[in-house]
Amino acid sequence: MNLFAEIRSLVIASLDDMVTAGELPAGLDTANVAVEPPRDAAHGDMATNAAMVLAKPAGMAPRAIADALAARLVSDPRVVTAEAAGPGFLNLRLAPAVWQGLVKATLVEGRDFGRSTLGQGARVNVEFVSANPTGPMHVGHTRGAVFGDALASLLDFAGYAVTREYYINDGGAQVDVLARSAYERYREANGLSPEIAEGLYPGDYLIPVGEALKAKYGDSLLDKPESVWLADVREFATAAMMSMIREDLALLGVTMDVYSSEKALYGTGKIEAAIETLRGMGLIYEGTLEPPKGKLPEDWEEREQTLFRSTAHGDDVDRPVKKSDGSWTYFAPDIAYHYDKVTRGFDQLIDVLGADHGGYVKRLKAVVSALSDGRVPLEVKLIQLVKLWKNGEPFKMSKRAGTFVTLRDVVEQAGADVTRFVMLTRKNDAALDFDFDKVLEQSKDNPVFYVQYAHARVCSVIRKAGEAGIAADDATLAGADLTLLSHEAEIGLARKIAEWPRLVEIAARGQEPHRVAFYLYEIASDLHALWNRGNDDASLRFLQADAETSQAKIALARAAGVVISAGLAILGVTPVEEMR
Repeated sequence: MNLFAEIRSLVIASLDDMVTAGELPAGLDTANVAVEPPRDAAHGDMATNAAMVLAKPAGMAPRAIADALAARLVSDPRVVTAEAAGPGFLNLRLAPAVWQGLVKATLVEGRDFGRSTLGQGARVNVEFVSANPTGPMHVGHTRGAVFGDALASLLDFAGYAVTREYYINDGGAQVDVLARSAYERYREANGLSPEIAEGLYPGDYLIPVGEALKAKYGDSLLDKPESVWLADVREFATAAMMSMIREDLALLGVTMDVYSSEKALYGTGKIEAAIETLRGMGLIYEGTLEPPKGKLPEDWEEREQTLFRSTAHGDDVDRPVKKSDGSWTYFAPDIAYHYDKVTRGFDQLIDVLGADHGGYVKRLKAVVSALSDGRVPLEVKLIQLVKLWKNGEPFKMSKRAGTFVTLRDVVEQAGADVTRFVMLTRKNDAALDFDFDKVLEQSKDNPVFYVQYAHARVCSVIRKAGEAGIAADDATLAGADLTLLSHEAEIGLARKIAEWPRLVEIAARGQEPHRVAFYLYEIASDLHALWNRGNDDASLRFLQADAETSQAKIALARAAGVVISAGLAILGVTPVEEMR
C-alpha cells in the first residue's frame, strides 16, 4: 500500500474530470504532478503541486486550478479538507480512517509493506568493493562494501533484479608485488631473514601465507630465480588474499553473487574482441595525445598510441588503450570487463569506486555508452574517505596491515551492525567521521542505538502483552478495532509509517540508501516521542486496562516495528529484540 501514490491517483483522476467538464484544456502533461508531505506538518497531511505545474500550460491562474481541484477532492471520503495556500499549493487533510487503515495494511503486508514494482524487474549489476587482492580490506573498502550492499538491497526491494559483483584486480603489477612480498615471508618461514624492500607489502598478514608456501613447497623455491617461482607464488598468494577478503566481507554480512577476474581477460581474446568492436564503430585509431594542461612534465614526449575516441561519447579527451610498446594500458581490461557486463544483458550498470577514481568516471561512461549503443546506462558512485576517531584522537593504523586500519579492526571494535548503520549516515560522496566512542554510546545522538532501541521497545510491548494474556500476533492486531487510534500523536506516527513506500522509491531512484537510515531515525524518534507522552498521559500507553484498546495501540507500535525491521534489513542491520 502506497498511500501517497493512491492520493496522487485521486488527484490525477480529479484533473481528468476537470478536463472532461471543460474546466481544464485537454492534453496537459501531468507527469510532474506530485503528492508529498507538506513542509510544515501543521498545514496538513499531504500537499500537491498540481495547480502550480499546470497553470502555465493551461493558461490559467494557479489559484483558480487549485480551488476547482479542491472542490472535487473533498468529495472523496478519504479527504476531509483541501485548502489552497500561497500561490497555488493545495494542502490536504485525510480522514482518521485512512491512517487507521494504513496500520492494518502494514500488518497484513508485513515485511513486504513498502516493497515496490518501480524497477519492473530490470536487471542491474552493482559492482562494488573490487579491492586489489593484495591484503586485508581497509576502512575505505568497508564504506564501499556497506554502501554497495545496501544499495543492492534497496534496489531489490524496489523491484529490480540485482546482481552483486566483485571485480578482482589480479592482472596488474600489484599482484607481482604481492608475490615478491609473500616470497620474503616464505623465506622467513624457512628460517631466513625477510628482505621487505621499499615498495613491498610489509603487513604481518603475509606471514601465514609464507608458512603455507613452505608447507606446500618446502625449501624447493629458495635461492631460485624469480622467473621460476613468480607465477606460482602469485597465484597462491592471490588465492589466499581473496580468501581473506571473503572472510572480511562475511564479517559485514556481504555476499557476492559473482566474482570476475581481470586476469581472465588476458590471453583469452576478450580484450582484443572489445577493442575490435570499438574499432568497427570507428572509435579506435592511431594518434598522438596533446600534452596535459598546465605544467608540462619533464619526461613528456609526443608518441603515437592506439586511442579510444571517448570524446565521441562525452569524455574530455581521447584515451589510450595500448602503449607505444604494444602492451595494453590499465584502461584496456576495464573496457573488456564492462563489455562483458553489457553482453550479459544487464539493463543498468552501477560501479562503486573510491573517491580517488573520480578522473576515471567519464571514460568508463563513454566506453559503456559506445559498447551498448547508448542502451545501458552506467552510474558511478564515488565513496568519500572515512576518518576514524577514538578517545578524541585519530585511530592508529593496524600493525597487521602495516599501513592502514582494516575492516576487521573496525568491526571488532564496533560490531557489524554499528559499522554498517554509521557508514550509511552520510551520502556516499560526503566525507564521514567514525568516532568509536560516539557510535557505541547509548543515547539519542547515536542513530543506530536509537533505531534499534525503538524496535526493542516494540518487541517489549508485545512480550508484556503476552504476559498479560493479550493476544498480540499480527493477524489479531490487524483485526483490532483501529478506530480507537484517534489521538494526534498516534495519527502522527501513522503518517510517518505512510511515508515508507514513498521513501523507498525516492531512495531507489536516486540510488541513495542513506535516505533509509535518515528515515529510520525519524520514525524511531516519533515512536519514542509517543512512548514518552504515555508517561504523562496514561491513555497513550500501549498497554491499557482492556484487551481491545491495548490491541489497537499495540497494532500501531507493531506497524512501526515492521517498517523499522524492513528498513534495517535493507541496511543489513539486525533488528534487535532486547537492549542489553
